[in-house]
Amino acid sequence: MCNKYTLTEMSWIRIWILLLAISCSACIAPPGEVYSPPEIEQGNTIYLVNHGWHAGIVVLRADISESIWPATVGFPDAQYLEIGWGDRDYYQTSDPHLGLILKAALLPTASVLHIVSFNQPVQTYFPYSEIIKIELSADGFKDLTLAIAESFAMDKAGNSTSLGPGLYGKSRFYLSKETYHLFNTCNVWIARVLQAAGLDIIPMRAIRVENLMSQVRKFGTVLQTESGLSQ
Repeated sequence: MCNKYTLTEMSWIRIWILLLAISCSACIAPPGEVYSPPEIEQGNTIYLVNHGWHAGIVVLRADISESIWPATVGFPDAQYLEIGWGDRDYYQTSDPHLGLILKAALLPTASVLHIVSFNQPVQTYFPYSEIIKIELSADGFKDLTLAIAESFAMDKAGNSTSLGPGLYGKSRFYLSKETYHLFNTCNVWIARVLQAAGLDIIPMRAIRVENLMSQVRKFGTVLQTESGLSQ
């Protein structure tokens, strides 16, 4: 697709890639001891799904209280909910152009949450994505759901703001009150939510999805690789 861009656009792309490379250079850490998560009793299971550019968190819909996430009332029959977050314009556009890519990468922008509901097993619904299972304590799961809830922009009545249908399946976008920028990407947001749950993860080392997944593999169980192969 590069042959569709002008020389000026290609220069902007190179600048963006350079900035991203510089930011991600901070993600490289010396090898240390392998993190061993504490034993967990009577907790909750979540899943991290790698979509190639960003990731989503999957939870059981029955585990989420409507008082914490009012948006769940829109998915009464769902078994699972996948939650993602990102730049408002870029995320909601099915065919993003160069201008949106640069704006999302270089400027602070508005953001949205993306919620997808489904009833199949996670590996069936995402057959070609890397999937990592993560076990959380009951308190850790509660803290994770509260951290996600904090991202929703609520109206005066305490309701979330729906922005219309989502990208695939039965899904919707919801307005977020957070700001997206180069150092607060969708993957950094996921890492912050996991960190709030008590997991040993460093958000600023998760700007790219691979940086995020490599950290999570230390304490999660890889159920499926990006090629769709079960472990």
